[in-house]
Amino acid sequence: MQIAETGKLIVFLAFNRDDEGQLQPAFEPREMPSEFAATTAARMAANKYAGVVAWSRTADPDIGEYGPPEVLFTAGDVPEME
Repeated sequence: MQIAETGKLIVFLAFNRDDEGQLQPAFEPREMPSEFAATTAARMAANKYAGVVAWSRTADPDIGEYGPPEVLFTAGDVPEME
């Protein structure tokens, strides 16, 4: 993933349940250009998946520093953010 010029990583991710009922990512995390785009994508997908989340975090990959994730929007069942 590339980090936005603002130094913020903004991501949208959806989850489905597998045959054992465990949450699994429905696709690879999608980097979004803005928090608005991420929350809009998550809201639009909320009825199609077991759970969706849009989140962001400050990031400086050159020195390996990442801030804590900040949840922008969540719906349904999603795993805990680390």
